Amino acid sequence: MACFVWAGLILVVAYGCHSRICGFAWTLNIRQRRWLLGKSPSSAVDPEGLDCRKASPDAAGPRFPRLGKPVPCMKPEYDVVVVGSGYGGGVAASRMARAGKSVAILELGTERWPGEYPSSLKDVTRDFHVTGETTSGSSLTSKWTSGRKTGMYHLIQGEGQDVFVGNGLGGTSLINANVCLRAEHRTLQLEEWPAEIRQDPSSLDQYYARAERMLQPMPYPFNYQHLKKLEVFNEQAHALGKANDFYIVPQTTFFHNGPNNAGVQMNASTCSGQDCTGINDGSKNSVLMNYLPDAWNHGAEIFCECELRYIQKDPSGDGNGYVVYYAWHGNGRAHFKDDFHEQLMWVRAKEICFLGAGAIGTTEILLRSQARGMGMSSLVGQKMSGNGDMLSFGYNSNRIINGVGSEEPPALNPCGPTVTSIIDSRGSDASPNVRDGYVLQEGAIPAALAPVIQGLLEAHANSLPSWPMKRLLSRVKGFLFGSYSAGCSVNRTQSYLVMSHDNREGSISLQNDRPHLAFSGVERVGKIGRIQAVLQRATSAIGGSLINAPSISVHPLGGARMSSDGTGRHGVVNHLGQVFTGLGAEVHEGLVCCDGSILPTSLGVNPFATITALAERACDQLAISRQWTFNETPNGRLDLFGAPAKSFPLLDEKHDMDYRRLHDQSDGASFTEIMDGFIYIGSNIDDFETANKVARGSNSSARLFTSIEIPSVEALQNEPNYAAIASGTLSCYALSKDTLLILHGGVRFFTAEENHADCVKVSYTLSLLSASGDHYLLHGYKSIDSGIAFSLTKVWKATTTLYTTITRPDGSVVGRGILHISTSNFIRELCTLRSMKQGSYRPVLHFITFFLSHTLPYFLAPFRPARYPPSDSDHGPAPIPPKSGPSDTISLTAKDGTITNLKRWDPPPERAKHDIPILLIPGASVDDTVFTLPTIPTNTIDYFTSRGYRCYVHTLRFGKTPAARLGHTVYEARWDVHASLEYVRSVDTETDGRKKQVYVICHCLGSIATSMALLTGAVPSSWIAGMTCSQVFFNLHFSPDNSWKARHPILLKAYRLLLGDWYPTSPPYTDPSSPSPPPALNLIQPISNNPWPRALPKPKLINLLKPIIPTILSTYLQTTLHALLDTLLKFYPIGPAHEYCTNSTCHRSNLIFGRCFTHGNLNRATHDRMHDWFGGAHMRFLEHLMALGRGGEGGVWMGREGLDAGQGKEEGTGDGMEGIGYGEEKDTDTATKDIGQYNDNNNGDDSDTTFTDLLATPGNLSRLQGLPILFLHGSANAVFDPLSTARSLEICRDAFGERDECGRERFQRIVVQGYGHLDTWMGWCSARDVFPWVEGHVRGVRGDRGGGGGRVRGEEEDGDGFVKVERDGECESHTLSL
Repeated sequence: MACFVWAGLILVVAYGCHSRICGFAWTLNIRQRRWLLGKSPSSAVDPEGLDCRKASPDAAGPRFPRLGKPVPCMKPEYDVVVVGSGYGGGVAASRMARAGKSVAILELGTERWPGEYPSSLKDVTRDFHVTGETTSGSSLTSKWTSGRKTGMYHLIQGEGQDVFVGNGLGGTSLINANVCLRAEHRTLQLEEWPAEIRQDPSSLDQYYARAERMLQPMPYPFNYQHLKKLEVFNEQAHALGKANDFYIVPQTTFFHNGPNNAGVQMNASTCSGQDCTGINDGSKNSVLMNYLPDAWNHGAEIFCECELRYIQKDPSGDGNGYVVYYAWHGNGRAHFKDDFHEQLMWVRAKEICFLGAGAIGTTEILLRSQARGMGMSSLVGQKMSGNGDMLSFGYNSNRIINGVGSEEPPALNPCGPTVTSIIDSRGSDASPNVRDGYVLQEGAIPAALAPVIQGLLEAHANSLPSWPMKRLLSRVKGFLFGSYSAGCSVNRTQSYLVMSHDNREGSISLQNDRPHLAFSGVERVGKIGRIQAVLQRATSAIGGSLINAPSISVHPLGGARMSSDGTGRHGVVNHLGQVFTGLGAEVHEGLVCCDGSILPTSLGVNPFATITALAERACDQLAISRQWTFNETPNGRLDLFGAPAKSFPLLDEKHDMDYRRLHDQSDGASFTEIMDGFIYIGSNIDDFETANKVARGSNSSARLFTSIEIPSVEALQNEPNYAAIASGTLSCYALSKDTLLILHGGVRFFTAEENHADCVKVSYTLSLLSASGDHYLLHGYKSIDSGIAFSLTKVWKATTTLYTTITRPDGSVVGRGILHISTSNFIRELCTLRSMKQGSYRPVLHFITFFLSHTLPYFLAPFRPARYPPSDSDHGPAPIPPKSGPSDTISLTAKDGTITNLKRWDPPPERAKHDIPILLIPGASVDDTVFTLPTIPTNTIDYFTSRGYRCYVHTLRFGKTPAARLGHTVYEARWDVHASLEYVRSVDTETDGRKKQVYVICHCLGSIATSMALLTGAVPSSWIAGMTCSQVFFNLHFSPDNSWKARHPILLKAYRLLLGDWYPTSPPYTDPSSPSPPPALNLIQPISNNPWPRALPKPKLINLLKPIIPTILSTYLQTTLHALLDTLLKFYPIGPAHEYCTNSTCHRSNLIFGRCFTHGNLNRATHDRMHDWFGGAHMRFLEHLMALGRGGEGGVWMGREGLDAGQGKEEGTGDGMEGIGYGEEKDTDTATKDIGQYNDNNNGDDSDTTFTDLLATPGNLSRLQGLPILFLHGSANAVFDPLSTARSLEICRDAFGERDECGRERFQRIVVQGYGHLDTWMGWCSARDVFPWVEGHVRGVRGDRGGGGGRVRGEEEDGDGFVKVERDGECESHTLSL
């Protein structure tokens, strides 16, 4: 095989000094520089030859078959798992697949086909991997590694001898010399071999024959191209007197076009001599071309870049299977060096696990498995052999050899295959002692290594004796013109490959979890001397100089050798390769080694024919013992681009979809990330932060190691719900002692958070499986909202923090926690970001652009464009299914003639009716939709009607009604409250005709109006059974920003001047029918009256346009000013950054009322339709409201004198009570007073308005005697300070006492944590967090004046399950956390 693997030692230097090589390339001739720095073009494909390369549909170049599947599509278990894809692994996969078993093949290397193999030093260097030790004398100095572990070439440096092996789909068969020779029977009869073979070595012949039928070895044809090195080697054999031992070797190379016995089309050899770096002409009948396609065609699934680490007995089921743990090198996962080999993926072998990873790989796996408690023989890693390999050169002879390969061989005198002939000295005549036998083969130098080999040989030649002039000139010629120049020193060099017998004293052990090779006394000095003497004679015969390479083996054998006595005392496996459980004869029935690791001795010949035969024998015997039969039907010609003849179903529909998407990676990108944190195992903690703290305290750590593959970045950008594919593992010892495998997972980027007003999230949905068979689901999200505005720290936290919930498949919670990406892991994650299409960076750039385009707007939140309600031509938000409408709509006329609407909702017919009706009164600029939102799961009306209550909602005159445009004040709305209560009591009566009391739920300005009605006597308190006053009652304490606006009404006056009396919260902003245009527009009127200059003729068009010019200018001016206002409002301070949003209606309502919501409590559907819930406000209404809020320190306004002496007077306990003043006209007939007379000058100056403090008026407060009240306030209210309800509670308790005569609490106050103003009623979780408190109060007062309260669960038949029963007599400081 690797005649020039010795050059691999120099590749270590070349790998680190590639730039230096490039720098000195000018000293080489042009052709040599092309070999050194560039890639030679591949050979042309014979149209009748290999068909595994096809033209790409986009004509970008050839495309190649891909038998392997993406690792994310691997099922969690197979009947058989085969590790490695060399000769032994290929046989096992093929035979087991033909036995009808589901088979998974795990290969460390990548899948490459002829046409993709490296052909230049640059490409070879990129694929060269070196591990091992550097030594100084006899002492070990350091361990090191370089290059990609999945690279095609792997050099392992050891003590005494180095080893070279190959990686890739097909194993070392991709880079061997193809020589297929059987082991001599005398070798198989040595005492180290098991009795089953030793006693009858001919029993192996049938399996040799079976292997040869698939491998199809053939000698170099005599009628093929003439080969100089073959001719010279024949002369050397005669010169040595070994003409009888010389013959043309059988090799697995095709010298004709046609399909092989597996059905794969082959090409005739071009004699390129590139066998040892990978032949691109398609003539090499490697395992990739025979056993593996055969296995694939019968249903085997192939997965590359999977480095198997260890094996354990299956903890689930009956324990007959094995769990195979591997590290997946895909998607840059190896960048996470600290975790890559610790947090492993796994697959289960239900029946058999075959180890065919080579002598080094299989032994390493067994050693790790043994270290983790798996029972086996103590001889693992012992008695290894280098197969007596030697590499030498007959340098600068007097004969032309042509021993340097070429990617484009010349038509005349090509190099030829790496090995074509042999001097076989194994026979009894040549070597009476079988251990003295050896074979000598000529070789070839691959083109990629030619410059390096030339430099090494020239350097070594300097120490040789003086040269004749002719040979000195040949050296100069080679240096000047390259190794291909005719007659140069390298062109005159014969390469020798020797295989013999050594002492089997090598060993492999694990040191710091890395393999450590030690070969002590591997070769017998006497034998080495005899072989070198033969080589010296052969070289002298052609006038050359013998140069011996350092000790290196390309055929490592042993490490898990077969036992000679059938027990673990003399071997690691039995004659079938089954691993012993200890020192006895008991074996792991389903753990089988099938590669060179089981050979107990060196063979003295190329070993792959024997390895293949032993693998065929093991599969045959195992099938017989298990009564399996093989399907021996020939494949016919295989279409490697099509589907196999047989396939096993994928795990599920999701798995199938992922597989199909990953096969269409036109513009895909991928990356890998690790998130560390803590997960609390338990379902009793709902809050993530709390769960994280508890888990941290108990050290319940977790790590999520995921690779995320985006099959199409374009689809990710254009499809809102597009999911990337996630694969990997979760480790959480509190959940499973082994890693949990991600069966399939999806990651959705920047999807709208439906339960948040303005937030996007990156969501993870992962299906997990433990090695013991337990299934879980991981739901995680990263939340990105306006809270990250102008803060890089918050951007980092938002994009690297995963809030995690783990559930069972039935939805029950298992645990919660928080995972984070560390800074170091983030840097590594960036290194893993790559395009799935080789050579294209566009998908990566598109993904980065996509990511930034969704995070920067939140970082620059105030600069985002405002979102307006959709026009008729816009699609707008998706329609919301309507909830049930009102049972009736009643038109009410108040005492002052104002008409408003009252709506009624009846409980479902199947519900038992409660005897108390509920009247709900919303605040300003809104209507009944506050309580009947169709966008939340359970609105207020849903909640109470489902519990048997008849509900009424009355929108007062300052709400979202036509009457609001007339400028009514809060004080005037007291008559609306009177009208609604009077009506409800008239229709809801007792059985005896008595009018019922009504429970009132009033919010904001509706609550203030109700308090006015009660204090003035417009509504007797005896009409009301109890009340819930939301956010405010008769004490107005504005929030700081509202208080500032109340004290500085300049904004209101400026608006009235420029844009008129009506303030809309959503388009259309202009209203041509408005009876009172803005005063500023009066300036436009003179334009239409200006005379036309007499000197100019007056066009008729002017006469036509003159009447409408003021209207056009007015509309334009208003539109411009409203647009400017919308722009400015984006920067209006609203509190914390996370409250920023883009909804223009939200901005406008913030200006006049303050921030009405805590955005986190609104779902997206509610927030997007804000224009449907909000109306506008009249300047007169706002002017009156601001006047109510103006006053002394702290916002408490002392009322003025002037209330008519005959109105509102009643003896009682009212003196000294401070309250908010309520404006009244001086005229005592306020019920009929014209609204327009409220303020005569109508310019915003309230100096002529009279107010009085109704609380200070004697007798007013006493009207509330015996009325149970629940004060409800949001802790984050930005409209009214919590002091509003706190002060009202204090006044009521001071006036009436805390408890009634029965000891029940009269007045209660609930502060709902995390809620603001309107979101207490419009929040998507209000039915869980707010409504139960109100219902508790309703139940406490129903039919009985005097209180009650607390928080209740809905009746069991309600089935909502929102809250728990909590009752507490002392409710003043109740708080409720979200």
